[in-house]
Amino acid sequence: MEPHHRKLSVRRQCELLGLNRSSLYYEAVPETAENLRLMQRIDQEYTAHPFLGTRRMTAWLIVQGEAVNRKRVQRLMRLMGLEAIYPKPKLSLGGRGQRIYPYLLRNVSIDRADQVWSTDITYVPLSGGFMYLAAIIDWFSRYVLAWRLSNTLDGWFCQEMLEEALSRGQPEVFNTDQGVQFTAQAWTSRLESAGVAVSMDGRGRCLDNVFVERLWRSVKYEDIYLRGYERVPQLEEGLGRYFPYYNEERLHQSLGYRTPGSVYREGRQAG
Repeated sequence: MEPHHRKLSVRRQCELLGLNRSSLYYEAVPETAENLRLMQRIDQEYTAHPFLGTRRMTAWLIVQGEAVNRKRVQRLMRLMGLEAIYPKPKLSLGGRGQRIYPYLLRNVSIDRADQVWSTDITYVPLSGGFMYLAAIIDWFSRYVLAWRLSNTLDGWFCQEMLEEALSRGQPEVFNTDQGVQFTAQAWTSRLESAGVAVSMDGRGRCLDNVFVERLWRSVKYEDIYLRGYERVPQLEEGLGRYFPYYNEERLHQSLGYRTPGSVYREGRQAG
């Protein structure tokens, strides 16, 4: 977002990015240390059991000895962008007036690299706050093409991530949920201008973005929860180590105990 852009007003930039203009000037009130602690517990339990809604999450927290009620859990999960995998994680709703594209992958066999890319956003806990993490993944190889961190849910960091991924290649289809970042004109028009077909999950479909959801479980349990990052630079540095490990060293059973990087490169060469 550029407040003094020579051609685009702030209002027009917000429209293109799917951002409510009032949120541009909103300064979030920091969460209390107690709420941040609860959010970390919720995130860990949700990552392990993503079918938990607010009622069952509240019941689980009470059993664990937490003095919470459902209203509080609802607010925290909403802030974290979580709801039960029926339907699935939603970090935002589609923007008003934004075009919703059809789901193009029903009964489609995924058999080549760069056939389908997808992306999603997840909550990342820090000891004194939290961030949001987005990544773009190739469905065939599980290869992570690009990732970004942000302290807000505006669409700008997603646009930067998209540009990085497109500088490396181009999918036939790009699948997302109906979040405002991905229904925004800036996102969809960039894909269409590159000749990429835009696909969007139908509401209530829990398996449309399953590969990204599995990536989130891996990165959280294998790095974020183990490291317990305290500050953003540490988190960024740690993820800068983890994603190359994930792509080039971590063997995937579903890939025949090969790495995403090797499968992706072989798939591109074969294509």
